[in-house]
Amino acid sequence: MNKISLIIAIYNRKDELYELLTSLSHQTDKDFEVIIVDDGSLIDLRPTVNLFSESLDVKFFRKDNSGPGLSRNYGARRVTSDGINENWLVFVDSDVIVEKDYIGNIRIKLLTSDCDAFGGADKAHKGFNLMQKAISYSMTSVFTTGGIRGNKKSVSKFQPRSFNMGVRKTAFEKVGGFSEMRIGEDPDLSMTLWENGFKTEFFDNIAVYHKRRVDFGKFSKQVYQFGCARPILNQRHPDYVKISFAFPTLFFLGYVLGFIEYFVLGKGFILTMYGIYTFLVFFHALYKTRNISIASMAIISTYIQMFSYGYGFLKSWFMLNVLRMKPEEAFPGHFHTK
Repeated sequence: MNKISLIIAIYNRKDELYELLTSLSHQTDKDFEVIIVDDGSLIDLRPTVNLFSESLDVKFFRKDNSGPGLSRNYGARRVTSDGINENWLVFVDSDVIVEKDYIGNIRIKLLTSDCDAFGGADKAHKGFNLMQKAISYSMTSVFTTGGIRGNKKSVSKFQPRSFNMGVRKTAFEKVGGFSEMRIGEDPDLSMTLWENGFKTEFFDNIAVYHKRRVDFGKFSKQVYQFGCARPILNQRHPDYVKISFAFPTLFFLGYVLGFIEYFVLGKGFILTMYGIYTFLVFFHALYKTRNISIASMAIISTYIQMFSYGYGFLKSWFMLNVLRMKPEEAFPGHFHTK
């Protein structure tokens, strides 16, 4: 029998925690535990957790702030086996909502899968605001990420992400859990699992509703940090480097060259290509969302994603490979303080 322990690392976000625990309390499969790790929140989360003490098998722990990765490790160490054949650690972010069959579908998939870790997609809930839906589109679109966050056919080896991720406890412990990386810690764990002979898999029926950032400024900062993290990951895991990781940087540089071409050479071929790309994004988003406002905002979120990630990647690559800086020196905020 598989024991499922759902681990939530959280900092503040009381309202989001309430929504997540509400969705977990409605699960059709009740045989799971919830371990909440309060990562030094500035507000008291215990009253919110206590509301679910009867409807959920929930355990609450509070610790000093160290970041989500190390807090997830903290929660994993508090999972007990109690003679269970196999322990599965399921990590979700505090800003997600799950369907009522989330745990049940995981258990069904585990009966037929030989994977050591799994992940699922994220999507926008119908109750999210227009900006959240536009950002969700840009993070899952074939025109940005290639659709790899929500389609198992899009990648040969799926990298589970910590907003919706499960790992065998034995495999998690063998690789030491999440590393000291604060940004990009989930693909880092996935590749570390591969390097140790473990197998990951995409589960297509366990998607979560992921709120993400609620304004374009915060979204830009977030994807910039993701871009900075990728060259660090490339250094740590050189066997899994792909040219596609640099596409947003090429997109960013191409746009700059387009303006140079237009104002210096008086030609607009490159900018025309970007115009076609914008046209495709708009109509694809309109087809996916059936909402012209979301489709219009999706253009903005798509360009923010590509430019911010691309600039972050370029900056990080230059600092690590040209200036020969150590990642911890170049981006101290990307690493936990143990």
